[in-house]
Amino acid sequence: MTQTDKVLGVGDTVPDFELTTYDSASHGFGNFSLAEQKAAGKWSILFFYPADFTFV
Repeated sequence: MTQTDKVLGVGDTVPDFELTTYDSASHGFGNFSLAEQKAAGKWSILFFYPADFTFV
């Protein structure tokens, strides 16, 4: 199992990542970087869900 394949558990540190986001308020795309959020001292909540909210 490589570092990118590691299954995370409660209390584990999430590895840094970047992704493209969509802001519905400004109708535009942007970027999110976990490393930048940490450097700015901001908290982040990671929420994962099925694409169509079937089971939420």
